[in-house]
Amino acid sequence: MEYQIVHYPEKHRFETEVDGIKAYVEYRLYDGGLDILHTVVPRPIEGRGIAAALVKHAYDYARSNRLRALATCSYAVVWLNRHPEYKE
Repeated sequence: MEYQIVHYPEKHRFETEVDGIKAYVEYRLYDGGLDILHTVVPRPIEGRGIAAALVKHAYDYARSNRLRALATCSYAVVWLNRHPEYKE
């Protein structure tokens, strides 16, 4: 499923809204990389691939801006392990 994801650089967030509920990833720019700190998908909208879409969108942004993909968030760590091409 495609989600409309909006980047709010002033808040260091990528957000989407599904069924009136916001989900987001928070990041920081650190040492030439984009580090995802938190991935938040509220329970009523879990299980729809929203977290994966948000993380991918954030790392696509990192790639396009020549930033390394970093992950503090446990979900982002697992996602990067499943997509090693983003670690390059």
